[in-house]
Order: sequence, then structure tokens, then C-alpha cells
Amino acid sequence: MATSDLQSGASYSQRAPASEKPLAELGSDLARQMTSLVHHEIELAKAEMSEKGKRAGMGAGMFGASGALTAFAFGCVTACFVAALQLAMPVWLAALIVAVAYLAAAGVLAWSGRRQIRRATPPVPEEAVESTKEDVEWLKTQAKSARP
Repeated sequence: MATSDLQSGASYSQRAPASEKPLAELGSDLARQMTSLVHHEIELAKAEMSEKGKRAGMGAGMFGASGALTAFAFGCVTACFVAALQLAMPVWLAALIVAVAYLAAAGVLAWSGRRQIRRATPPVPEEAVESTKEDVEWLKTQAKSARP
């Protein structure tokens, strides 16, 4: 070992390439790197699941809104519209026209909610799973290339 290396206080692992490091130190490096990798993959999975949860919540809210709209549609406003339309046509026809309009609006909201929920499922962190598979393949490649 050179005198300048001893004086600088640099450890063996900071100077030596990986092929010259002791096996114990390589194992320690691997454990540290694997821990960091797993931590990052967990963070990615959390972020992805949070996003999917938000989408599912929005979709469920849209379904709830469509239900509320349908219920209120057959209430006060319905009576008002029917009363206005019955001035120009029979009451039964006015009520039918109002009901069809409300059902069309509820259908649009239900369709939008269904689309949001489909975008949020399956509740699996797909990007994190794919990234982890890529990491495993990379590690296998590295292990094969390191063998003598």
C-alpha cells in the first residue's frame, strides 16, 4: 500500500476496484445496495397505489353522484319541469320527457364513474412490479458475468 494512501485515510474499499475488494466487503456492499433498492421499490409501489386509490375514489364518487342525481331528479325539480311542460302538452307526456332527460344525465355520470374505476384496477402497483422484475433480471445478469 502506498504511503499517500495511508496518510489520506482512504479505506481499502474507496480505492480498490470491485474485483480487488475482499469478499466480505462485497457482500456488505451488496446487502446495502439491495436494501436501498428494496426501499426505493416500496416507495414506488406506495406512490402507485396512492394514485390508484385516488382514481378509485373519484370513480366511486361519480357513481354516488349519479345515484344522488337520479334520486333528486324524481323530486322537486321534476315536479317543476312537469308543471311547465304540461302547459303545452298532456301531463303524462311532460313527465315522460323529464324522466328521460334525467336518466340520460345519470347514465353519463355512471359511465364516467365506471371508466374511472376501470383505470384504477387492478389494485396492484404494476409499475413497481415491472421495475422489480427488471432489477432481478439485471442482478442475474450481473451475477452471471461476475462468475469466473
